[in-house]
Amino acid sequence: MADTPDLYQLWVYLSQTPLLWLTATLVAYVVGDAVSARCRRHPLANPVVIAAGLLIILLAVTGTPYPAYFEGAQFVHFLLGPATVALAVPLWRNRHRVLRNLAPMCAALVAGSLTAITSAAGIGWLLGAPPPVLASLASKSTTAPIAMALSETIGGIPALAAVLVVLTGILGSVVVTPLMNAMGIRDYAARGFAVGVASHGIGTARAFQVSDEAGTFAGIAMGLNGALTSLIFLLLAMVF
Repeated sequence: MADTPDLYQLWVYLSQTPLLWLTATLVAYVVGDAVSARCRRHPLANPVVIAAGLLIILLAVTGTPYPAYFEGAQFVHFLLGPATVALAVPLWRNRHRVLRNLAPMCAALVAGSLTAITSAAGIGWLLGAPPPVLASLASKSTTAPIAMALSETIGGIPALAAVLVVLTGILGSVVVTPLMNAMGIRDYAARGFAVGVASHGIGTARAFQVSDEAGTFAGIAMGLNGALTSLIFLLLAMVF
């Protein structure tokens, strides 16, 4: 019992150190990825979901507010931007195949992007969601940095947009494999492109676990969808 005050003081010191929460984030993901590997990459054993759950439990048990956590983990958030820009790499490496399939890819991209925006906003509108929530819903199928910026341009809530992006990615990564199998779609390029448009980075990570080809085209779709959605939001901002 005599050591309890010392342990408490040590925790107070560590909790104020930004490196603690960065380390906790990385460790949580390593644990989540190990669990996913032990489960043979089952769709339900998503490493992002497991890591997020572990961090939520840790923050709740320690009584740590989110701003204090984010102060340490914001470096990971910063890396989302460069990671998004790096999506141009698989696009360039596969440019010849992309050019051969440009017409169907463009058709799928436009259809998927418009469906993601209108279905989410439409369902929200039917359920009586206020305009800021509708604006946040509309950007849910792009990666987090883009979604947060886009939702703000048309009066949305960036933090809510980020949460919706994560939920969309998790749902897409869980259902993509069984859904594609049920639909009889065997072309990994098509499977990857579909999940990249609908479920951005988390879906792309899942696609890479299944096939390098699927992951590559998911990354291409994710980058193109971010660009197209940005253009659509720009037009919406000019109109409204």
